Amino acid sequence: MKILYAMNRLHAELSRALDILQPLVLLATRCYVGWQFTKSGWLKFASWQTTLGLFRDEYHVPLLPPDVAAVMGTCGELGFPILLYLGLFGRLGALGTFLVNAMAVISYRQVLLTEGFEAALGQHILWGFMLLVLIVFGPGRISLDAWLERRAAAS
Repeated sequence: MKILYAMNRLHAELSRALDILQPLVLLATRCYVGWQFTKSGWLKFASWQTTLGLFRDEYHVPLLPPDVAAVMGTCGELGFPILLYLGLFGRLGALGTFLVNAMAVISYRQVLLTEGFEAALGQHILWGFMLLVLIVFGPGRISLDAWLERRAAAS
């Protein structure tokens, strides 16, 4: 039993040491996943006629006309990552980006869910999981959310 207590104590010390990295890991997660969506949104914005064509012919967004879906998707891919980068309304930014990601999979399911596209689907799953982590844990201490909370508590 002594060995178990000693191992538990060492585990607790390791946990405390690793907790120091948590804000940096959450910041890196926000920046990495945000960058993936910013690149995609910027490409859509820079090649708008191609984007409209893709939304008319390739992507099948349910319930929305293709032109509206193109505008909403592009705005989502460019807007929500800003919230992620800043850590401002971080959970909202992560939730919005998660929904954009889910809609991308749903809208392009005829390709992503076929044999040979497992890696592409895997990227969306990875981004979705990273966004779920941010939704559940928040943006961390290196964020405007944390700064605003500290300011509010001080006043």
